[in-house]
Amino acid sequence: MTDISADQWQSLKEHATEAMRKAYVPYSHFPVGVAALTDDGRIVTGANIENASHGVGLCAECSLISNLVMTGGGKLTAFACVDGDGERLMPCGRCRQLLFEHSAPGMLLDTISGIKTIEQVLPDAFGPRTLDAYRRNHTT
Repeated sequence: MTDISADQWQSLKEHATEAMRKAYVPYSHFPVGVAALTDDGRIVTGANIENASHGVGLCAECSLISNLVMTGGGKLTAFACVDGDGERLMPCGRCRQLLFEHSAPGMLLDTISGIKTIEQVLPDAFGPRTLDAYRRNHTT
């Protein structure tokens, strides 16, 4: 697990709040902003982007992962999510899976119930580490 200072958490919350202000939410009027620290020290952000065909809108976490991949990839080590009031918000289950896919082991999340690891908020998750372990055990 990575140690994150109070100043780093504050910076992530500020970046998430700034991203939230760029959300495109003409239908729900529920802006969400996210920010994450990567294993190489970058901060990546995202915001939800709605669409008139509600099912094809992008959540803030999808936006963040797109930003991560487009700016050099890497693994997420710490994550913060805020609502339109700048208050902590827990990612939904789908988004937790998306974050897990791009997380370093032990990635930290600033949740409404305190700092938790990705493994705590998505126990027994299936992802790249599962596939890597399977391949290692079945290589001839």
